[in-house]
Amino acid sequence: MIEENQSVALDVQDISLRYLSSNNTFGASSKLILDSLSLKVYEGETLGLVGKNGCGKSTLLRLLAGILAPTTGSVLQPTPKTISLLAIGLGFNVQLTGRDNALFAAMLQGSTKKEATSYLSEIKDFSGLGDSFEDPVKTYSTGMRARLGFTTALMTKVDILLIDEILSVGDAEFRTKAFDAMKERISGDQTVVLVSHADDQIQTLCDRVAWIDNGKIKALGNPKDTLRAYCVSIYEENKQNTK
Repeated sequence: MIEENQSVALDVQDISLRYLSSNNTFGASSKLILDSLSLKVYEGETLGLVGKNGCGKSTLLRLLAGILAPTTGSVLQPTPKTISLLAIGLGFNVQLTGRDNALFAAMLQGSTKKEATSYLSEIKDFSGLGDSFEDPVKTYSTGMRARLGFTTALMTKVDILLIDEILSVGDAEFRTKAFDAMKERISGDQTVVLVSHADDQIQTLCDRVAWIDNGKIKALGNPKDTLRAYCVSIYEENKQNTK
């Protein structure tokens, strides 16, 4: 629940994003991914993002992380924050070992080399990578990369965690461990923006949910009401498609 005077961590102001694409017949064209979207993320909250594939959820996370720049509008931080985006296959140097990637990731998120080094044993244990922690990341499966990325961000304690479906990756044991760790972190002062197609994760972890549809926010509010509206929309659309 958002308090009346709760501080803003990220202020998304009227952002739009267009991707240029090449069309062999007609030349260059563009596709509108996000369309005049505004949103505030409050300190200490967990905000869920739901919507169909291709609606702009992952693109929005990359804008929040500063990986992409909006075509128009801006993403503001009223006070400087450290941010980590957890997405499958993002941000690793695959030629380096899991240990080296964890070390560099922790340092990029604001830790000193000494602090980052002190996290490595815990990262290795929690991730369950075992001896593979010393192997090049190019030898890792998708699940192993997800475990390394999630654990590194979890242990280094950045201000804002942006999570793109990564809680659903890995074996059942790690998914349960990761989910429990996120619940514990969220009970403190961690700020999280979470993309997930798992309604139970959204319902359990999130304070608010934004439903994104065709690059716009269709609804924003408490998880129960927003998820219900989204699910009804999907049901009605499927019903129309089967006629």
